[in-house]
Amino acid sequence: MKNKTIALWATFIGGPLGLQRIYLTGRYDSWAWITPIPTLLGLYGVQRARAIGLDDPLSWILIPMLGFTFSGCAIAALRYGLMDAQTWNLRFNPGADEQHQAGQTHWMTVFGLASALFIGATVLIATIAFSFQRYFEFTA
Repeated sequence: MKNKTIALWATFIGGPLGLQRIYLTGRYDSWAWITPIPTLLGLYGVQRARAIGLDDPLSWILIPMLGFTFSGCAIAALRYGLMDAQTWNLRFNPGADEQHQAGQTHWMTVFGLASALFIGATVLIATIAFSFQRYFEFTA
């Protein structure tokens, strides 16, 4: 049984590493193995900016990849958390009853939704601000 709350938290916390895809579809899912690539490139950009400085054009191209990956995972977590029990169980627990406990919303689901919304929006706005700042500093 695939639990909606576990999937939400796996997407929010481990989504940039593809953990939710492994949990929901299995370890042979190609997206689960592709998802960490932009995360690792973004982390490389952060490491490069710390070593060289923010004047490095490659780092200001790579760093937003990390932010957009985290924001995308927060949006996916919101999508999973807001899915009703019937839709969840039909999609991820096809042999179970439509109102099975695994698809129900609990207080941890609501807490995960609030966390994903708050942190995801913050990371997205910060990433957009960083990208525009670097772009305008580079073109000026």
